[in-house]
Amino acid sequence: MATVIEVYHVINEFAPFEIQMEFDNAGFLVGRGGAEVDRILVSLDITEQVIEEATSIGAQLIVAHHPVLFHPARSVTDGDVTGRKLLALAESGIAAICVHTNLDAVWMGVNDCLAQALRLSEVGQLHPDGEDREGRPYGIGRVGTAHNPGLSAGEYAKFVQSALYAHSVRFVDCGKPVHRVAVGGGACGNLLQDVIRTGCDTFVTSDLRYHEFLDASDLGVNIMDAGHFATEHVVCTPLAQRLSASLPSVNVTVSQSHCEIYHGLGQETR
Repeated sequence: MATVIEVYHVINEFAPFEIQMEFDNAGFLVGRGGAEVDRILVSLDITEQVIEEATSIGAQLIVAHHPVLFHPARSVTDGDVTGRKLLALAESGIAAICVHTNLDAVWMGVNDCLAQALRLSEVGQLHPDGEDREGRPYGIGRVGTAHNPGLSAGEYAKFVQSALYAHSVRFVDCGKPVHRVAVGGGACGNLLQDVIRTGCDTFVTSDLRYHEFLDASDLGVNIMDAGHFATEHVVCTPLAQRLSASLPSVNVTVSQSHCEIYHGLGQETR
């Protein structure tokens, strides 16, 4: 058994909260630090369904990627979704630790897991941001060599969809075969210039806007939007495994209720 704050310190060792981006609200967000924990539920998001799942399995703590509380709350009532979630957590005695942009940036965080899922080799950083207090480099995005160099953009998009269990992949084919690939878990369309700087012909990310597709086409980059959930959920199982290894007395499981919110045409629900 461990306490909530002990779990927080374990996470802080491999994904220091101090390196989160300025806009972020990662950290220990709900609960009592001294509360005992013998079961943790890991999820990409803390939804009402995830809270119900945590309650049903007896979890005292949810460790999630996206913050359950992002903006300052002026009230906590059942009149809005955030209020209902915070009330449900508090009333059920479930704590919440959210590890967001710090987990995006660190070694074996979201972006390394995404690179592994796509079987990239010779992996390096896309956008270096600095070094943490231990001198370890961190930054958003990764670059690497495609597992099967020479595929067309359409062929690679099919591989991405299969590898990430994505419900759809929107892509631009600039006419270049896929050799050097950049990845950015979540919304990383703003890193297109880094993709070009690192010599990549292909960029896999999510939440792309129309003009980002246009820019990629004009700049000669194959760009692929595989969805926010699909490009980030890859971290959940490795995160659970990491917590299990550091906290052998605690049962750690990945949410079974949380899944992609939308479906593509012709895509069976999962």
